[in-house]
Amino acid sequence: MEDLTSGPPLARGDTDAARRLSDAALLGRFADGDAMAARQLTDRLGPRCYSVALRMLGNRAEAEDITQEAMMRLWRIAPDWEAGHAQVSTWLYRVTLNLCRDLRRRKRPDPLEDGIDPADSTPSVVDRMQDAARQDALQSALDQLPERQRQAVVLRHIEELPNPQIAGIMEVSVEAVESLTARGKRALAAILAERREELGYENG
Repeated sequence: MEDLTSGPPLARGDTDAARRLSDAALLGRFADGDAMAARQLTDRLGPRCYSVALRMLGNRAEAEDITQEAMMRLWRIAPDWEAGHAQVSTWLYRVTLNLCRDLRRRKRPDPLEDGIDPADSTPSVVDRMQDAARQDALQSALDQLPERQRQAVVLRHIEELPNPQIAGIMEVSVEAVESLTARGKRALAAILAERREELGYENG
């Protein structure tokens, strides 16, 4: 099998070559001094890291800070990364969740001041306002879940990760993931039930 962890540095804009490389291969190249490998890995993993942090914290600025810190930790461990030990994305998700948990423990999260924007498309103003309200309601409900249930629900139903990978991230069994996810979904449904009409779900 071809060793893709070494080789000539990636050229700027060489996305085809980057796509051939695994996360671990890109990390290995970064450790060898390939700055473009770091850029490609950041483009690949940064948005996922930010998405998880935003759902866990409900605050853009804090999510950006967590993403930056998680990526910095990844760069620091790059020289010592052992290929085959774990998926880079699994490691990064775990670090992100731990950083979010530590931040939440240090300070209670502020109310959703800016919310989470609805998709930028062509619905009417009323539709967009309702979409924003639904996003805010979901974030508020997520904030009320116990920490582990919130992690499982975010990873499974928002990030759409498979249960085995979530188990690796959370360092629990697949059965525990399934239980946490099920309990989290039931809790979310109960929290949101009283707001169905307000959010336009009365006929759902």
